[in-house]
Amino acid sequence: MSHGARVIRTGVSSGGPAVPPPVTVASSSAGSDEELMDGGYFRSCAGMLKVAQMISLLIGFISVNNSPWTDYSAYSFFQIVTMCDLVMILFFYIMHIFRVYRKLTCVSWPLAEFLHYLIGTILLLIGSIVAAAKSYNITGLVAGATFGFLATILCVISMWSSYKVSCITQSTSKYH
Repeated sequence: MSHGARVIRTGVSSGGPAVPPPVTVASSSAGSDEELMDGGYFRSCAGMLKVAQMISLLIGFISVNNSPWTDYSAYSFFQIVTMCDLVMILFFYIMHIFRVYRKLTCVSWPLAEFLHYLIGTILLLIGSIVAAAKSYNITGLVAGATFGFLATILCVISMWSSYKVSCITQSTSKYH
């Protein structure tokens, strides 16, 4: 028993004999739009970049959290920024996996994600600079600041790639 796409002939039009529509790849992938999860996003470059960002933010947070602090305000700011960024990246990751952006069309999701990356990257860069300056060669604090800088670089790459894609999409759609 096949569960693929079927062509059902319902009758003949007045213009001549009925010709069944050709079965294409698009009609056989119609079930993928109805699936709950987008399995391709796991393996996409943007999906893997988000996972790398979340892992580096988590390692940076854990490194700072398990180290003796020398300056409370610097490291509490670093921890707050890393956790807020991690939660927001996880939110956008889940949004892409479950295709929430297709159901909530009242929000410009690419713009919201771009603004999140812009603001989050600036705050993460500031927090990483301050954490590195106040680390006093304590290995856990240096590791936390290093992973903060790594997450900053990954966020810049993600922000650049999303901006580049949106610019290319606009310029090609404008001339066609």
